[in-house]
Amino acid sequence: MVFDWHSAELTSSTPVDANYKNSQNVRRFMLRKCGEGFRFDRDFMAWIRNDIPKTLGDVVEE
Repeated sequence: MVFDWHSAELTSSTPVDANYKNSQNVRRFMLRKCGEGFRFDRDFMAWIRNDIPKTLGDVVEE
């Protein structure tokens, strides 16, 4: 089953898979974890999708 990045409940242990999307759901999660100043940029988005296994917790820490 393909993970629904648009509506699934996200946690720090959610694995970032090959179907990862920078959805509004992910943006809301990142804002909650990182604060209102959080922004995605191209380098960060490329790092998220670099095929190295990671979780959303790893993304928050980065």
